[in-house]
Amino acid sequence: MSNKNPDTFHAPLNDEDTETQTVGCRHTNPNICSKNMMPNVCAFSREDGICKSPPASWKKQYQKLMNMVKGS
Repeated sequence: MSNKNPDTFHAPLNDEDTETQTVGCRHTNPNICSKNMMPNVCAFSREDGICKSPPASWKKQYQKLMNMVKGS
């Protein structure tokens, strides 16, 4: 099972990241995610590694990261 990763939430955006999905898991503690290993939802159980249920706070973080990209 996955370990805690406090930096993953703040990592730079990937090309396929959107407000509703992320490349890989953006949860800082995936072990407590209610969707952990859920088929077709969790990045750890999907072949493409896309998380279809990022944290509730992801939409705001996505906008913040997008603004950082646009500002550079």
